[in-house]
Amino acid sequence: MFSVLRLDRLTAVKAWLALICVAAVASGCAGGATKPPTGTPEPDKFLFERGNEALAKKRWLVAREYFRELSDTYPQSPYRADAKLAIGDTYVGEGSAESYVLALNEFREFLAFYPQHRRAGYAQYKLGLTHFRQMHSADRDQTETREAIKEFATFVGRYPDDPLIEDGKTKLREAQDRLSQYEYNVGYHYYRSRWYPGAVDRFKNLLDKDPQFTRRDSVYFYLGECYAKSNNPAQALPYFDRLIKEFEQSDHLAEAQKRVEALKAQMADQAKKVQ
Repeated sequence: MFSVLRLDRLTAVKAWLALICVAAVASGCAGGATKPPTGTPEPDKFLFERGNEALAKKRWLVAREYFRELSDTYPQSPYRADAKLAIGDTYVGEGSAESYVLALNEFREFLAFYPQHRRAGYAQYKLGLTHFRQMHSADRDQTETREAIKEFATFVGRYPDDPLIEDGKTKLREAQDRLSQYEYNVGYHYYRSRWYPGAVDRFKNLLDKDPQFTRRDSVYFYLGECYAKSNNPAQALPYFDRLIKEFEQSDHLAEAQKRVEALKAQMADQAKKVQ
């Protein structure tokens, strides 16, 4: 029995050692595979092209190995800066919380090392995009949304001629809308709870911070409603007017037009009573 146990243990040890050897060989082969063949006339270009091929196939780790080899082995290569950006792209492609942190580090280092590089705008754009992809819905924590806004605002302000400028502007607006939607949801909750002063404060603060909020027609409408329900027709009327003037299409348009007529009639009646 003891001999059988010894044999089982010996077999297990051999199997474990075999696995270690296989892993070591595989690791060595992987590392060797990223090196250019001996005699390659432009080894840095070879690595860059192979890295891009792997990147296009979403083989993030393989691509990163090629770009790392280029960056570490050929510091004077004209492809080195682009390889650093590509390393960041592989981390973004992986899409995990950990890889996003590493991607941000690569793009920030790129801007620190190559502030005047022709692709500096791309690096700044990718900083915004990395945060953008981590944004939560409007009812959750907005830390990543604020970071995305900061980085995209820098991109739009600093690189107005970049090929990605229109996409950057679009994503900046989307991030701003996400943050403003959070404020709007709080204001609307106060409105539904009939705490009109709290709702007014939230809605006004939203308009002050983000006057181009895509859903500001709803903000105008509920600001008007808050004042109307608080018996302040003179303060309610301008918000309904703004909604009608700024939005040809809105879910609130027909109701706002009715409110304007009713409020004007109410104010006329109040004026007659004063006389």
